[in-house]
Amino acid sequence: MRLSELKPPKGSKKKKVRVGRGIGSGMGKTCARGTKGQKARRQIHPAFEGGQTPIHRRLPVKKGFKNPNHKRYSPINVGLLQKYFSAGDTVGVQELSAKGLIRSKTDGVKILGFGELKIKLKVAANACSRSAREKIEKAGGEVVNL
Repeated sequence: MRLSELKPPKGSKKKKVRVGRGIGSGMGKTCARGTKGQKARRQIHPAFEGGQTPIHRRLPVKKGFKNPNHKRYSPINVGLLQKYFSAGDTVGVQELSAKGLIRSKTDGVKILGFGELKIKLKVAANACSRSAREKIEKAGGEVVNL
């Protein structure tokens, strides 16, 4: 098979209907629009409601939804704590933001268990995963929930 031999499947290509080409064509004179009236004279958009205020302008604008139960956390991995803090340090929101590890102080902090921790730290966070808590306690540190 060659590129020049490719053809579209049978029935997939339809000829465009050319209206207004004489009475003999079957689509002459009124061009299949019936007689008189607004639809025969000009095209109107589907949302047109005859001059009354359209429904999309009558209804109030509602945008989005804020779930009051949803808490936003900045995730911090245990491996980052190992990299940026030394043994015996206290890790909290202030310390993390001072080192540039979290963007916003208003968000909570959640400690996640990716990476290894070999130093003793006191971690104060809003949330902590089970694996992260185990790694911190195994290294001799403690986790305090805010």
